[in-house]
Amino acid sequence: MRLTKHPKNTSFIRRKWSGILLGLFMISHILVPKIALSAEVDFGKKEDMNILIGSTMQLTDDYLFHDLNYYSTNMKKGIEAALKSQPAKGRRKIGFEVINDSNDPITTVQAARELMDKGVFLMLGNVGSVSTLKLMKVLEANQIPAMGFYTMGDFDAENMLSYRPNTAQEVIALIDHFVTKNDAKATQACIFAQNDVFGMAGVNGLKATLEKLPGTQTTIDKLNHVLDMMMGGINPALNSIGPVGFYQYETVFIRDGYLSLKNWERESGNQCKFVILLAIPKVAADFIAYAHHKNESWSYGAVSITAAGYSINSYLKSYGIEKDMVVSQVVPELNSSLPIVVDAKTALGDSLNHISLEGYIVGRMFMVILNSMKDPVTGANFIKAARQSPFDLGGLKIDFTKGNPGSTLISLNHINLGSYKLARQ
Repeated sequence: MRLTKHPKNTSFIRRKWSGILLGLFMISHILVPKIALSAEVDFGKKEDMNILIGSTMQLTDDYLFHDLNYYSTNMKKGIEAALKSQPAKGRRKIGFEVINDSNDPITTVQAARELMDKGVFLMLGNVGSVSTLKLMKVLEANQIPAMGFYTMGDFDAENMLSYRPNTAQEVIALIDHFVTKNDAKATQACIFAQNDVFGMAGVNGLKATLEKLPGTQTTIDKLNHVLDMMMGGINPALNSIGPVGFYQYETVFIRDGYLSLKNWERESGNQCKFVILLAIPKVAADFIAYAHHKNESWSYGAVSITAAGYSINSYLKSYGIEKDMVVSQVVPELNSSLPIVVDAKTALGDSLNHISLEGYIVGRMFMVILNSMKDPVTGANFIKAARQSPFDLGGLKIDFTKGNPGSTLISLNHINLGSYKLARQ
């Protein structure tokens, strides 16, 4: 295997070799599941009902992963606040253990095994993209529910209860808004994305939009080619194929993605008037800054994970760039009067933001479903209880009866210099 050279990012090379080892490592964790994991939670005496909830997140604030750490610390704060604010039914006691996985798939699986050895009942609020892709196979094999993951990409499984709407649906909403408000064409929308399952969700969203229109089959074929080239959720050689520019997972190199979009403009004759960003906040801001330097007139949209609340705008402000963009969000407005938001404000105080609110929502969601259950408390029974009927979570409708996601809430906002303004839809 030839490794791509990344002289300024040796961790990327290390992770490439880690990927080779991951398949062998996961075989032992998938094919030899622990028998006890499919059994009910061992509460011991009836008055001593301990339920362990686990999570793996990036919690090392190194330069390359600063944004991932921001996601993780805020999800963790929100979940912890929710678990404290909502008492468990009867004598059930909830323990929440978070393990730093350094955003490495092997470490993620190892951490999950460590939690399984402790009798973990459910994984809650994990943060990641490729790491989540690998982890889900292990959790499925061991019948461990996965709930409220902050997923960079679209995942689904029988044992998964996902709060957030699919990223592809966010992309569709952004394109529809662009077309409607600017009397534009969907063929003028392009994507700058991470070259893994996160970016693939964006490609699927663009493809779904184009499939509704005549005369777009050539572009759709190119997008299908991109999707077909994915290998295990990641492929470093996807540029200059269609209206998509990729940057490599775990790097900050955006130039190839920019050149891919320029190549598309030349070959297709279509200008990228609206570029949707599916990247971590700093990389997205760097891309905008680079395009600004090149005097591009593009306008921008960002999905909720890219916007990360005010993060992308803060980066642009530090670069001296004032750029209005449309961003999607999958949680209620922070100034909403919905009881779930009011409760989150009380529990989180100054730590309330879009990400910690999502953590609070998934924590409360877990508690509501758990408290609706009767013994025995098993993973299968938890999933069954979640899918039994829709329920109200402080004014927020949650419905798993037809599968994932539990929420369909997508709002669009204009953001500039730290100010959110709801976009008319």
